[in-house]
Amino acid sequence: MLQLNGIFPPLPTSFNKDESLSEKHIRNNIEFLNQYSLSGYLILGSNGELVMLSHEEKIRTLHAAREAIPKDKLMIAGTGCESTRETIILSKDAAIAGADTVMVLNPSYYKGQMSQTALVVHYHAVAEASDVPVIIYNMPANTGLDMTAADIIAISDHPNIIGLKDSGGNVAKMADVIFKAKKGFQVLAGSAGFLLPALSIGAVGGILALANIAPQHCLDIYQAFSDGDFNRARNLQQEIISLNAAVTRNWGVPALKSAMDHMGMYGGPCRKPLQPISEDVKKKLLQLL
Repeated sequence: MLQLNGIFPPLPTSFNKDESLSEKHIRNNIEFLNQYSLSGYLILGSNGELVMLSHEEKIRTLHAAREAIPKDKLMIAGTGCESTRETIILSKDAAIAGADTVMVLNPSYYKGQMSQTALVVHYHAVAEASDVPVIIYNMPANTGLDMTAADIIAISDHPNIIGLKDSGGNVAKMADVIFKAKKGFQVLAGSAGFLLPALSIGAVGGILALANIAPQHCLDIYQAFSDGDFNRARNLQQEIISLNAAVTRNWGVPALKSAMDHMGMYGGPCRKPLQPISEDVKKKLLQLL
């Protein structure tokens, strides 16, 4: 089974000033981050503005990223779409583009119809058709639908479904999934804000927005925990709470891209309707960096 241990940044997708796709800046950002001992990258996650891209742009993004990602690092491709059919098509194209695994956000537009049966049928159809392993993605802040532990455990019962990224922050639920899901099922923290608590209940790593701008700090938490240095891990975890909140729930992708610009990487604009952060917010953000 593909091993998901370690820290993965969910790379923002780079756009030029006119909001056209910039493959050059996607590659440059990855090359910058390659100096760190990251396990790989998530391309086309929530921080990658997946829903802002056409199918053709998604494939271009994946090809550009794979060119810069070393073969010993994983490329996780976000392929969740609202229909099972479109998710399968994108997952197959992602595999052709070089993805080692795909991460599938649950459909949510018709959330009232997303029963456990509907979710299981969806994920199992994708897993059956996908040429690479599938990771479940639970992101209730964006979907408005928080899959239960029972939902996730039922979905995980397919040989080609290998793990879960959970961004909900319910560590008790994550522990329940780890305890009850099939042997070898791997759980990843979806935010640096609860990386250490997640590791402490059996998560194997994290897909963390903060790892784009503070990769070594995230790696240090992971390493300190792995070394059994829990005091150091706790202190490191506490140090990043405010910065993590700034680039996630407080100010989101525009703040993350602004922080990348400040650090010498390329953040650039988001696609509308997302707006750049104000100068006042930027000052507050820079105080945290």
